[in-house]
Amino acid sequence: MEGTLMNSPNIIYLMIAQMILILILAIVVVVCIVKIRQLYRRYDLFMRGKDAESMEEMIINQMTEIIELKSQDRANKDSIRTANRNSRAAFQKLGIVRYNAFKGMGGNLSFALALLDYTNTGFVLNSVHSREGCYLYIKDVDRGQTETALGNEEKMALEQALGYVEKEL
Repeated sequence: MEGTLMNSPNIIYLMIAQMILILILAIVVVVCIVKIRQLYRRYDLFMRGKDAESMEEMIINQMTEIIELKSQDRANKDSIRTANRNSRAAFQKLGIVRYNAFKGMGGNLSFALALLDYTNTGFVLNSVHSREGCYLYIKDVDRGQTETALGNEEKMALEQALGYVEKEL
């Protein structure tokens, strides 16, 4: 009976399956040992010359630096916001037109100058040059509009500042 049990095809298949399983497990064990050695080498390199106290000190120093960097980042963001707010309030749009106020007298010494901020608010300055003197006129601009009527040169300077026409060189 014993001989027939060993000669049974089921037992042979079972033994082959066990051998394949043992071989697979042996390969997995070898791969795990290799991975553990690599990890140990990395750990050894990382910990070389360090003990638990120095590691704790290093981590505390890193955390302190991170806190300082966050504080500096917050201050930088506040400075950028302030600079953006200030730049919007500053005059950043310009239009200028030179012209001859009185034909045949003195050339193009008169000019109209438009200065506007981010919201198209500012003023138009008109300087009229004549033989008797130089006269300055200023007109307020609010969101691209004026309450008083503008002369041709003043309109051209305002349109340049608003970007409707190109600036003359």
